[in-house]
Amino acid sequence: MKLFVGNLNSQAADSDLIKLFTEFGVVKSVKLVVDAYTRRPKGFAFVEMENRAAGENAIGKLDNTLFLQQTIVVNEAKPKSGGIKQL
Repeated sequence: MKLFVGNLNSQAADSDLIKLFTEFGVVKSVKLVVDAYTRRPKGFAFVEMENRAAGENAIGKLDNTLFLQQTIVVNEAKPKSGGIKQL
């Protein structure tokens, strides 16, 4: 299950997120999103958990909690809506 983690402290690193989410199950991947030009963090990340139960448990326990001095948002990642817009 892929999770969206928002309102992250700019000092957060992949290793911080792995440590935080491993408490709820196996973390398959972490992707901290950075600006393509400045390389500065955009304040959100995607964490992929091995299974849905682990992801749902993490959402229930971590959403709206304090992490690195900021209240984070954790929910299920939504598929990116892309493509060409119809007129």
